[in-house]
Amino acid sequence: MELKVDESLMTILDAISEGITIIDIDGKVIFGNKAYCNFIGLERENLIGAELKKIRSSAKLPEVIQSGENLMHVERKENGEYYFVNMYSVYSKDRVIGGISVVTFFNEAFDFKKQIEQLEKKMETKILRINKANSARYKFESITGVSKSMVDVKNTAMQVAETDMTVLLESETGTGKELFANAIHNFSLRKNEVFIAINCANFRGEILDSELFGYVEGAFTGAKKGGKMGLFEAAHKGTLFLDEISEMDISLQAKLLRALQENIIRPVGSVTDIPVDVRIICASNANLKAYVKEGKFRADLYYRLSVFPIKIPPLRERVEDISVITIDQLKNISKKLKRVIRIDQGAMEVLKKYHWPGNVRELVNVLEFSSFKAKDGLITLECLPESLYAVEEINTNDKLSERVRAFEKREILKELNKYGADTEGKRKAAKKLGISLASLYNKIGD
Repeated sequence: MELKVDESLMTILDAISEGITIIDIDGKVIFGNKAYCNFIGLERENLIGAELKKIRSSAKLPEVIQSGENLMHVERKENGEYYFVNMYSVYSKDRVIGGISVVTFFNEAFDFKKQIEQLEKKMETKILRINKANSARYKFESITGVSKSMVDVKNTAMQVAETDMTVLLESETGTGKELFANAIHNFSLRKNEVFIAINCANFRGEILDSELFGYVEGAFTGAKKGGKMGLFEAAHKGTLFLDEISEMDISLQAKLLRALQENIIRPVGSVTDIPVDVRIICASNANLKAYVKEGKFRADLYYRLSVFPIKIPPLRERVEDISVITIDQLKNISKKLKRVIRIDQGAMEVLKKYHWPGNVRELVNVLEFSSFKAKDGLITLECLPESLYAVEEINTNDKLSERVRAFEKREILKELNKYGADTEGKRKAAKKLGISLASLYNKIGD
């Protein structure tokens, strides 16, 4: 059978950017597409019918059809240009009748690879945006508070939300820093863009580096093929919330400072900067000023972050909010439990007198715990954890040692409410408090 290329096939092969050459069993060229003719600098009429070896002495295709075996991914360099060739034998009824070579030019392959990478990044961005869309669920209306201090803080936060200032939320644990971060984003001009939150305390320095700034392929052992987009890039045009910023490795703080000052990031292992437009909200329950003095936090980063600090008051300093938050949370709990949950005056008074070291988060946990114990849906004193009303057992007429013992017992009971009163729970509570299990039993009188 004679190997031929008809007009239709010519048209198809001419549309391909790779260089295509077809030879017969004698090694004569029966076709070369436009890309191949341009590559070797010959007109097609001068190519057809010529022996390939006479045109290109280094051509391996005639050897391929002699062996009958394909030759793949052969790298070549010519006139300073790199390319690679795949060569195939063409069979008809188990007999070789010719051969075909496909030349792929490195520049085109590289450009194609770049296009694929860009497409993957766009897809990654879209996926992130779909996953994170509307993740800023809370608005200022979601933050319950009638006290003057809380109303003032909310008003201040609303004012700064309308700007693009970096915000530092400073407060104790459980006061609702992430709620404020959500609300600030949702009240800003970026409200229709992505909101991404990350807790810096959950990652070691090098892991947090790649999470925030991404990495390129081959940046380190185990790096994902094609690299990974960082959260800064994913949050472009939106808001990035850095919780527990105080726990960020100090070596990474310089990189964060540069990102904030220059609005550019550099992925791990890359030599190229990427421009980003991200609004930063940070939160810390640690004393950052003290961290600066101790050398745990960069002073220049602290001043850059604290352009507009917002201090959320702890719950014990706004007692009038306790009843409002309680009523609001009981509505949510009622929906979850599918029954109406209420609280009597006696139990409410205990809640108001408690010092709430865990703030609103602790109050919500207490209400959820008490709701399960509430008979007929009414939370009474008996439904509350013992640690809450144990505070009233401290007698100010007692000696200091007795007061200390009462205080220690109350703190231990608080931990037991978290971990459980069984042996395993007591063991965990003792470990959390830094005392032995024997000391725990001694202090609570068991």
